[in-house]
Formats: sequence, C-alpha cells, structure tokens
Amino acid sequence: MPKLPVISGREAVKAFSKIGYEVDHQTGSHIILRQSKYPNRRLTVPNHKEISKGTLRGLIKQSGLTVEEFIELL
Repeated sequence: MPKLPVISGREAVKAFSKIGYEVDHQTGSHIILRQSKYPNRRLTVPNHKEISKGTLRGLIKQSGLTVEEFIELL
C-alpha cells in the first residue's frame, strides 16, 4: 500500500471534485461535499492546512476509492 500524501483540505476537495463531488456548503472549517450521481455520498472535509492521515484514509474509504486511485487524482 502506498504512503498517503500530506495534503490540505482544499487539495482534497479538488481531487474529489474530479470524480463528481461538488461543494454543497461549508460549516465553520468543514467543507461538505455531495456526489451528484448515484450513490449520492456525502463527505465532510476539514479545511485545514494538513489533513491527518487517519482522516484522509477515512475520506478515501467513504468515497469508494482506493489509496492508489486517490493519489492518481492529485
């Protein structure tokens, strides 16, 4: 399994937008993304300078991607 990159919340939002996630709204320092097509998943991405590895791994898993697929989106 490849190592997770250290990325910001904005970089994660850009990567997820490439697979159909759109910014729904922002509450405080968290950006809420919604998938426009089925299965209409929802992700909450912290808008921080660095996302912790556990949080990033959880977001990748919730989005239905593998770590390798996510790294290709960056």
